[in-house]
Amino acid sequence: MFSDHYEEFTESQTKVLEHFVTTTTGSVFVLKNLPEVIKGALFSRYSRSVLGLRSLLLKEFIENTEETGFDSIAGGGTLDIEAQKLAIQKAQNFYDRILDGYGDDSIGELGGAHLAVENVSMLGAKVIEDLRIGGSPLEKSTRYVYFDQKVQGDYLFYREPIIMTSAFRDLYIDTCNSLFDTYTRLIPPLTTYFEERFPKDADTAKGAYHAAMRAKVLDCLRGLLPASTLTNMGVFGNGRFFESLIHKLTESNLAEMQDIGKRSYEELAKVIPSFVRRAAPTHKTHQSWADYHEGLQTELRMMAAQYATVPNTSTKPGARLIYADADGPRRVAAATLFQYSPGGLKDLQNLTGELSDEEVSRILDALCTGRENRRHKSPRALEHATFTFEIVGDFGSYRDLHRHRILTQERQFLGCELGYYIPEELIDTELEAPYREALEEAKKAWEQIAADLPEEAQYVVPMAYNLRWYFHVNLRALQWLTELRSQAAGHPTYRHLAQEMAQQVIQQFPEFERFFKFVDYEGHKLGRLSQEQRREEKALSS
Repeated sequence: MFSDHYEEFTESQTKVLEHFVTTTTGSVFVLKNLPEVIKGALFSRYSRSVLGLRSLLLKEFIENTEETGFDSIAGGGTLDIEAQKLAIQKAQNFYDRILDGYGDDSIGELGGAHLAVENVSMLGAKVIEDLRIGGSPLEKSTRYVYFDQKVQGDYLFYREPIIMTSAFRDLYIDTCNSLFDTYTRLIPPLTTYFEERFPKDADTAKGAYHAAMRAKVLDCLRGLLPASTLTNMGVFGNGRFFESLIHKLTESNLAEMQDIGKRSYEELAKVIPSFVRRAAPTHKTHQSWADYHEGLQTELRMMAAQYATVPNTSTKPGARLIYADADGPRRVAAATLFQYSPGGLKDLQNLTGELSDEEVSRILDALCTGRENRRHKSPRALEHATFTFEIVGDFGSYRDLHRHRILTQERQFLGCELGYYIPEELIDTELEAPYREALEEAKKAWEQIAADLPEEAQYVVPMAYNLRWYFHVNLRALQWLTELRSQAAGHPTYRHLAQEMAQQVIQQFPEFERFFKFVDYEGHKLGRLSQEQRREEKALSS
């Protein structure tokens, strides 16, 4: 066991350090009360120093305050605003020299920040969430929050500036208003309909029942919300993530993304300046990236126009398995044995290739031993089997499934040519007609706008309309995705997609069925009721 104490500090040093570390004696501790840039620079020095982190903090940062300005920005100084800015800039120059000295992009992962992005469109939120590594986004839910509010008499949707200065201005505003009007108008009758269809029983808590009822109503009506709907989101990310995000946003063709990128840079530069400075519009790194991105987009559009003229055949909603490695089961078996074998992976693959199906099954069974629920994650051996799915589903389902980041995914533009989803609860009721009418009117508006402004026209597309995307995913990630997204609390559309993906893999590889043990194939009429009931019971018992 490693020693818990190998550094000696004086009483005064200990007193200073106690403000910045959770323990001055243990070998495992957490930094606190330090700006992100100091933590990042400290860890970067840490990798090339014989000193412990606390000694390094004392010697090169706290006691080097003349060069670092540490007292002013981390020691709780009482400088006025201008003096504070000068102190931060002074320190920044010092930290930048440390970070520049390593020349390693991974240093940008040592500092992070919480970024709030408010009044962003649902389309914009997806662009931000597209960056999969290094960031953790959280977006306002369409299931728990009503989107029927008005501010100064206006519904909350993004007024896309190009459209607002075009001949489509009134059409765009009228269409979005109509979608919100229908959404708002249908909430009361749909709530009444569900209360009559699913009356509360004596054993169900009132709070749980109303929460489940609200979720059911909003799940049915979210398809009316256009992609322009304004939402709020929070993102925690490291510096490398935010640098990449700003590069991407500022070079987007859409004005909203450019604006978010500019504002994100401005605000993050106040907190983690060293980590995002290369994303500044004038920085050579950003300019080089922008040139590369522009050239790439130009080339790809030209290639698509020349070659991508294939007929549109995959229009039926659902998931379609279009690629799977035929040797997947034996590759998984070989990887399972690797950690416990003296042989190489290629040797083990040759070995499992010669084993009988029964012997391979015994190895795969070993991966499932003791797995009692979906949170018991399978070993990494499952990552050796890969699949590609092409999916046609509504934008609402895409928004939910898009959150899974341990996979490769890409989507096409939002549009109305692939039809739309209508909740089965609305079919053959008096609510079906207004729901369909609003969506059909939106399609007409989209067709007119898209003829001239195909990218901007995405904002008028309601969430009920289908789009096409693909997932390239390994078995381990697919197991997690399908077992999570098929649960009773999920929205019916993405539950169906999760079930389809699991079923198609099992159909092609029966030996993989053991890995989808907790996929829920049942239908649920009031999906969130049991979960809300458990939450209510937990609150009462606490």
